[in-house]
Amino acid sequence: MSEDGEALARVYAARTDGELADAYAAWANGYDTETAALGYCLPFVIAAWVARHVPKGARPLLDAGCGTGLSGPYLAALGYPAIEGLDLSDEMLALARARSGYAALTRAALGGPLPWGDGHFAAFFSTGVFTAGHAPAASLDELVRITRPGGFAIFTVRDMVLAKGGFLEKFAELEAAGRWRPVEESPPFRAFAVAEPEVLVKAFVFAIR
Repeated sequence: MSEDGEALARVYAARTDGELADAYAAWANGYDTETAALGYCLPFVIAAWVARHVPKGARPLLDAGCGTGLSGPYLAALGYPAIEGLDLSDEMLALARARSGYAALTRAALGGPLPWGDGHFAAFFSTGVFTAGHAPAASLDELVRITRPGGFAIFTVRDMVLAKGGFLEKFAELEAAGRWRPVEESPPFRAFAVAEPEVLVKAFVFAIR
């Protein structure tokens, strides 16, 4: 297995927040070049769904699981000037900070309480976070809480965790509770344009109520 494949496998194999943080700390310096070689496209593709649904200039937006900050500068160029980032890894946040595409960066773990008040964000978006060994479906409760009514939840989910990870149940639960309504669901598509053809995700858009 190549070094980039080994790093990706370690990330997917993480079973605790500590293991995941350690995996990303070890990978941080090579993350961008290695994922680019694999054709990782999610941080860029998500901008299409944000631009389709979130009014230009809406603020602030949250990049939940921002990693090295690949999405921020491109969404800023599309007219979203106030983007905040959240990530578990200090090392990844340091790289995101160097990109200067974020108004603020916060270290926090998805799945636990988040340090913002109700309805703080106009929308949140997230890619590559709802996958094997990463944030649980329960993370959506807090993300919805900190997004204002009329805002949007825009995120991808790996196909292999969509059902068995409880995401479909969580979607239905939030809809039944009147906290959001479904707006768009993509067909499965590749997360990596060059390698890892078996890694498929779906994108989801919900309107917050």
